[in-house]
Amino acid sequence: MTFEEFASTVGIRLRAGLVATYGPDLGLDVAAEALAYGWEHWSRIGTMDNPSGYLYRVGQTAARRVLRPHGFLPMPSSADAHDFEPRLLPALEELSEAQRVCVVMVHAYEWGQTEIAELLDISPSTVRTHIARALDRLQHALEVSHHAD
Repeated sequence: MTFEEFASTVGIRLRAGLVATYGPDLGLDVAAEALAYGWEHWSRIGTMDNPSGYLYRVGQTAARRVLRPHGFLPMPSSADAHDFEPRLLPALEELSEAQRVCVVMVHAYEWGQTEIAELLDISPSTVRTHIARALDRLQHALEVSHHAD
C-alpha cells in the first residue's frame, strides 16, 4: 500500500481516533503531525504490522508535548443545548484517556470494538473493559440508574 492509499483510507480513522482522544483542535493538529511523520518515514512504517497503531502513538507523543487545557471538548451550540446533558462533557473529561477514547469511538463514532483495538494496538477485551468501566463512571457521575422507575 502506498502512503497516499493509507492516508486516504486508514488515515481517516487515525484522525478520528486522535480527535476522540484530544478533542477537535489538538486532535486534528497531532493527526496532521502523525501523518506527516508517516509520510516522511513511510518506507519503514509501511512495512509494519500495524502502521495506524504506530502513527496513533506518534500522535499521542505530539499531544503530550502540548499541555492540554481543562475543558478540551467543545460545548454544543445554544441551538443544540436543549438536547444535550450539560454534565456529560465534564464527566467524559474525568474518564481516563483510554476509557474516554473507547466510549467516544463506540457510542459517538459507532466504531466496532475490533477497529478500536486495532487503532489503539490493544486487545478487543481491553476495549470492552475500558468501555464497561467508562459507562459505570458516567452513569455514576450523571446519576443514571439501571433500574426503571
